Amino acid sequence: MTVVIFLSVLLGAIILGIPVAFALLVCGVALMLHLDLFDSQILAQQIVSGADSFSLMAIPFFILAGELMNEGGLSKRIIDLPMKLVGHKRGGLGFVAILAAMIMASLSGSAVADTAAVAAMLLPMMKTTGYPLDRSAGLIGTAGIIAPIIPPSIPFIVFGVASGVSITKLFLAGIFPGVMMGICLGLLWWWQAKRLDLMTFSKATRQDLCVSFKNSVWALLLPVIIIGGFRSGIFTPTEAGAVATFYALIVSLFVYRELKIKDLYKVILAAAKTTAVVMFLVAAANVTGWLITVAELPTMLTELLEPLLGSPTTLLLVIMLAVFIIGMVMDLTPTVLILTPVLMPLIQEAGIDPVYFGVLFILNTSIGLITPPVGNVLNVITGVSKLPFDQAAKGILPYMIMMVLLLLLFVFVPSLILEPLSWML
Repeated sequence: MTVVIFLSVLLGAIILGIPVAFALLVCGVALMLHLDLFDSQILAQQIVSGADSFSLMAIPFFILAGELMNEGGLSKRIIDLPMKLVGHKRGGLGFVAILAAMIMASLSGSAVADTAAVAAMLLPMMKTTGYPLDRSAGLIGTAGIIAPIIPPSIPFIVFGVASGVSITKLFLAGIFPGVMMGICLGLLWWWQAKRLDLMTFSKATRQDLCVSFKNSVWALLLPVIIIGGFRSGIFTPTEAGAVATFYALIVSLFVYRELKIKDLYKVILAAAKTTAVVMFLVAAANVTGWLITVAELPTMLTELLEPLLGSPTTLLLVIMLAVFIIGMVMDLTPTVLILTPVLMPLIQEAGIDPVYFGVLFILNTSIGLITPPVGNVLNVITGVSKLPFDQAAKGILPYMIMMVLLLLLFVFVPSLILEPLSWML
């Protein structure tokens, strides 16, 4: 009965159009009434404690760093370097989009922000030079979901806080899968591009490459600083967020000089709005997560799937299928916040590495960002490209299938994630 109330109230509230954070609170109140635990003071305490975490402070820092980079010219220079490197090849703008998305992912950790930035700069150019708009939009949208995998990843921070798994290990574990995502997209785009008659650009001279690298080197140093800091233990993910924000501010104001003091209010306000949405979601989900534990739903799920505990691969396939279906109708952050407390006891019972599971889980929920009908990244790319929704979804389909196949490869070959992680620890 508890499960029925949990699902019916949550899904019913979402179907009615209630924002997910408020839907989680409504679901929490319904569970409290059902369990005869309703107390407004406990409700308030759980909301406050949900956002009261040192690790969560990394989220506003990285969001602000991303806003500063977009406004301060770092993003623009990051796209210029791949343009000089591979823009002259057949389908070169597609390779530029993939490389730019990977570099941007290592700076902001936000799929929506990275997709919007890359699409706004490259899609008009791709359209003008005769690239198929639906395929181009699909490629950029799918490249955008690399951001939650390559550090610094905001979803990894949320998952780490919700599960108690080391955020630093999650960040390091995401590097190789993120690179593999880019390689797979590059291979698929190469196979498509060689069958199309696409305009090529003149090859950049060595001097052009040197100038472009010199202009972008300050932006490229940021992921080196962040990952190097994790690897050496100099700072935690939260401290890395503060370092990234300070670095982006200094470079934007005094090196590139594209950010003016008068623009800071607008940048900080935009970051604050995004942060408020994410943090309120986390706070509201803490109420539901606490009640899920009190109601012993993880124990019920463990008993239900107990026959699969002896076969971790089969268990993971069942979980990944369920997460994929849920991700089609729910955004990434609430999916992580709702399912993590339910699934982690099961994962621990089955003896599955929690860091490995975290990477699979976030990759799966990231694919949900490009699946209709709710996918946020799909909606962003639809808006920027001005394509009808069905055409944008059709254009993204082959790349989404590639990401699903890659996810299955990681499920069947865990060493692809765990071995590179062991090299970095």
